[in-house]
Amino acid sequence: MEMTGGEALSGQLVREGVTMLFGLPGIQLDHAFAGLYQQRERIAFRGPRHEQATTYMADGYARARGEAGVALVVPGPGVLNAGAGLATAYACSSPVLLIAGQIPSAYIGRGLGLLHEIPDQTGILQSLTKWTGRVRRPEEIPSLVREAFRQMWRGRPRPVALEVPPDVLAARAPIDFQDPDPRERDHLRTRPDQALLARAASLLRDAARPVIYAGYGVLASSASQALGRLAERLQAPVVMSGDAKGALSDHHPLALNALAGGEILAAADVILAVGTRFMAGQGRPVETGGRLILMNADPADLGEPRSPALAVESDARLGLEALWAELDGMAFRTQPWADVARIRARAVADAMSIEPQAAFCRALRNAIPDDGVLVSEMTQVGYVARSAYPVYEPRTFIHPGYQGTLGYGFPTALGVKAGLPDRAVVSITGDGGFGWGLAELATAKRYAIGLVTVVFDDQAFGNVKRIQKEEFSGHLIGTELVNPDFVHLAEAFGIRGMRVGSPEALEGALREALSDNVPCVIEVPVGEMDSMRTQLSRRAQVVQPA
Repeated sequence: MEMTGGEALSGQLVREGVTMLFGLPGIQLDHAFAGLYQQRERIAFRGPRHEQATTYMADGYARARGEAGVALVVPGPGVLNAGAGLATAYACSSPVLLIAGQIPSAYIGRGLGLLHEIPDQTGILQSLTKWTGRVRRPEEIPSLVREAFRQMWRGRPRPVALEVPPDVLAARAPIDFQDPDPRERDHLRTRPDQALLARAASLLRDAARPVIYAGYGVLASSASQALGRLAERLQAPVVMSGDAKGALSDHHPLALNALAGGEILAAADVILAVGTRFMAGQGRPVETGGRLILMNADPADLGEPRSPALAVESDARLGLEALWAELDGMAFRTQPWADVARIRARAVADAMSIEPQAAFCRALRNAIPDDGVLVSEMTQVGYVARSAYPVYEPRTFIHPGYQGTLGYGFPTALGVKAGLPDRAVVSITGDGGFGWGLAELATAKRYAIGLVTVVFDDQAFGNVKRIQKEEFSGHLIGTELVNPDFVHLAEAFGIRGMRVGSPEALEGALREALSDNVPCVIEVPVGEMDSMRTQLSRRAQVVQPA
């Protein structure tokens, strides 16, 4: 069929199973939006107020649903604004497709100062994605969209980008659409080498005290069931990284939060680290006392500075399932970890001793259903939530990973709620992070996105302010904020606003707001909070014997 490139683009997205797209219009995208209008019954459009939110929302949608999130922006400043969301998606193995406008094909790279032109836009996108392509003729659109989805799901899921110049979107040509193979995603997963798998099984079979360390790759590959089955077969405790919360339900007696990691990893003789970079931060791998088996779909996460006894390149689900089968019928040396319950209880007690952050985490957990989603931010309550907020189902705790993207939380949570309109979704943010995207209150109102947003207001970039006070003689610069009245701000957008002063009041307000399933902002004025590290150090000194 002959049609414009814009019509071909939206038509192929439909064939890829895309049902929602996050974007903002602009002159280079006129024909793309004309094509989307034709597909408006099949692809729901959500247009935020800032291009940064397009990729954040696409990331939240993707991680909550385990499907591709798609964003669409103009070239130049649009691409640059969307870059923070791409960087976060890249850090978190999130399947996001950014469709980026371009300047007219004949002028790309010539530096003539066309509207929205920037030097080497393709290179910028390549630095933030695992694959970037550019369409040169409208008839190429279906095959390149197809390739973008293949690349997105191949091996480790990560964002991809496709540039489409305006002349290509406007041009007409005969178009042959492509239909994806429904089994494609499984075919694109990295399968483990059988010989390496047998060696891994042998190490685990002979281990007396095996431990599994789970990273976000377990969630990304939908491997939670496989993880639980293998843990139970080995009777191995499972330490989850902060990004892997929910990989094994915190109800499970073998599930341990990150605070338990130090003690139990030191006591283990074999550690299976699956779907994780296995890095503790500052360029250092996680410290262990036993032999290390690394299993990861990304070969870059299998080598230095880590020192594994064995490295298995594999998708987490396929690798865990294959290990479970390999171990079937084997006799184990494993002795039950008599002290797992003690270590688990101590780690929970440590997490719950961090106040007032832990009290707010308890209020959140009490009010949010087990299948509800908490989107955590770079804020004091968010830092503690990585240990103190129990998670019971996969994909119900979302965090920016090592990117640590301040301000990502509110727009990302809008994408989560857009993808899960019938589930409870709560965003927790500080006043600093919320300020970066608060214009998206208009997006919540316009599309009736029933997100509940909790803003912890300390009138500062609190973490940096505390560091300046403690380590730089109290020389404060750039950390104190002037905020609006957040309740009145929400009401100005036609959204319900509430203010509470305690964890108990927050729990009640959350229950009320979640039952209404409409946009709501809850402001929580707070004072300065001691960091998690400071409080844990203080607790360790108190409990040590004289």
